[in-house]
Amino acid sequence: MTLTQQKDMSTTGQEITNPGFLEQFNSLNPAQSEAVSITEGPLLVLAGAGTGKTRVLTTRLAAILLSHKAWPSQVLAVTFTNKAAHEMRERIAKLIGGPADGLWLGTFHSICVRILRRHAELLGLQSSFTILDGDDQVRLIKQIIKAEEIDEKKYPPRTIGSIISRWKDRAQTPEKVSKPASDFEKVAYHIYPQYQERLRILNAVDFGDLILLCLKLFTENSDILAQYTTQFRYIMVDEYQDTNVAQYLWLRLLAQGSGNICCVGDDDQSIYGWRGAEVGNILRFEKDFPGAIIIRLEQNYRSNAHILGAASVLIAQNASRFGKTLWTAQTGGEKVRLRGVWDGEEEARFVGEEIEALHRKGESLNEMAILVRAGFQTREFEDRFITIGVPYKVIGGPRFYERLEIRDALAYMRIVNQPNDSLAFERIVNTPKRGIGTSTLQTLHQYGRMEEISLTEATLRLMETDEIRGKAKTALQGLLLDIGRWRKQLETLPHGEVARIILDESGYTKMWQQDKTPEAPGRLENLKEFVNAIDEFESLPAFLDHVSLVMENANSHGSEMVSIMTLHSAKGLEFNSVFLAGWEEGLFPHPRSLKEGGLEEERRLAYVGITRARERAFITFAANRRVHNQWQSSVPSRFVEELPSQHTERTNMGHSHSYKAPTPRVPKIESRGMPMRSSEERDFQVNQRIFHIKFGYGRVTGIEGDKLEIDFDHSGIKKVMKSFVESSE
Repeated sequence: MTLTQQKDMSTTGQEITNPGFLEQFNSLNPAQSEAVSITEGPLLVLAGAGTGKTRVLTTRLAAILLSHKAWPSQVLAVTFTNKAAHEMRERIAKLIGGPADGLWLGTFHSICVRILRRHAELLGLQSSFTILDGDDQVRLIKQIIKAEEIDEKKYPPRTIGSIISRWKDRAQTPEKVSKPASDFEKVAYHIYPQYQERLRILNAVDFGDLILLCLKLFTENSDILAQYTTQFRYIMVDEYQDTNVAQYLWLRLLAQGSGNICCVGDDDQSIYGWRGAEVGNILRFEKDFPGAIIIRLEQNYRSNAHILGAASVLIAQNASRFGKTLWTAQTGGEKVRLRGVWDGEEEARFVGEEIEALHRKGESLNEMAILVRAGFQTREFEDRFITIGVPYKVIGGPRFYERLEIRDALAYMRIVNQPNDSLAFERIVNTPKRGIGTSTLQTLHQYGRMEEISLTEATLRLMETDEIRGKAKTALQGLLLDIGRWRKQLETLPHGEVARIILDESGYTKMWQQDKTPEAPGRLENLKEFVNAIDEFESLPAFLDHVSLVMENANSHGSEMVSIMTLHSAKGLEFNSVFLAGWEEGLFPHPRSLKEGGLEEERRLAYVGITRARERAFITFAANRRVHNQWQSSVPSRFVEELPSQHTERTNMGHSHSYKAPTPRVPKIESRGMPMRSSEERDFQVNQRIFHIKFGYGRVTGIEGDKLEIDFDHSGIKKVMKSFVESSE
């Protein structure tokens, strides 16, 4: 049935005759059409991956406007990104034949700014208030910490700011914050009211305030709330599963008027719990809005049947979900390919070969993506692509060797390798903080330019004078001694080991260990991967030459590039071919998430990754992975085991290649790319004495399928695959 046949759809009785709109509406599938046609009352549209949710949203909004159910100023449409808002605005303009002037369409923050500018005086602000960015917020908190004589090193301002922002996302004003638990929360609790008062004095707000102050405005001024609940006859929300508590409360207040709220989202794609998103908001929609209608969009227009089948079986393991099954009208298609590899190097080599093969067959590099769980995983792929000449780009962040912590670490390596590298010296001289001020650096620069010598040589000479005194002189003397000692160690120690020593003894690793910001753990992982990279080269100069090549080639590429990104960055994107790397226990699901009870969110992340693929998906896992600079035997992720056999093609699952086993008492690795033996040769017994090529001797303490739990003599208890173990009895 078309809209033109549904005379009762418009409260005004006006029929929609716009040709462009009717063409799109008539192309919708039954579920999409129903979601567009139901305009009154609460509606939840569960839109699975690739089911056309944006098409539904824009068509529904256009239908409301074209049927004269509401003027543009009476419709509120909320998105999460400016890009999404811009795309929706353009689509609506095409459907209705021109711009929808007056439409309240934008992000939560942009709409709240619009409201707050109108009523700022009721909140003790002027309408010209300033919105602070993250750096401004940190600077203001730093001032308060200093005034309160709190140890800034022990309680970094950025960490305190993150805690306050988290409270604001939960709609907690200073007086509503529950009893703080940790020492960091106690400091933040003490600072929070002072911070808010300083913001008021400065006539400023931060991003968390934009929604929090709107809530305050509505709850303390019933007449203002009534004005907006009366004005907004229709409310539409995109990506509802990503809303936090404050956004949820804000929407509930505004929906009190007409009750015509339509939320579109997918509980199976809620992957941002770490930044405040509450999947419970979408799961309790029916309770929050009695009489709500739920429509499931399950026809997928993106992926083939095997990809959808694998993803659907995987996500069905989650208990906290509405439940839906994606399907496609497509027939045929490739199965999801699961492949076990020996280590990260072989993984990168395999992915590189597959990409080259697909490219030779005519597939664009732009239609291929590598999705990883952690940022440090990108390094081996970047190095491999540089080697084989495949152009690539890192989405959602800089390339591995362009990251802040990696550039700092490189500067340390450069100054040890070449003491006259003034740029490297300048970068590390006060990183971490050594008490070397601006005036001291100016003195060094001035003397170096005057004598036409490097900063290192200038420092050496000035140490013999009184030009630099006190703490700065002591710090510089210590740094020069360290650099000299590290250079000497390169003559006798492996260069990878020296790199570890440099990062530890310089205090650089400790600096990030003490940093409590959300980015710090990732930076530490990247530094460990950085040392792993150095270990793979014959010398430190060879490694630095390689990095120079990487940086030189950063902009030397054509228009086509393979995309590399984390799984979190991939949401909303799609590619013909997707490579999902590192599906191993201890990496994915991520250990930190498991500690926080986030297994279901990790599984949703796996679901999002698989459903990015249109034609083919590859999942790889390594038997060995370098973690924290140590080789660890890995077992496939539990998510691999949850994937259905009818939709997957499995290779090297048990790593059962032909291999000559080493003699038990004299370990000898015949080939680094092969396991010791087939797991089917014979079974192991609990308490049996065994040998592993990396962990040495141990005793079996438990058996689970193809996996053994072994108490190693020197490495403790670990889980390993049977394939990599030999009896030593």
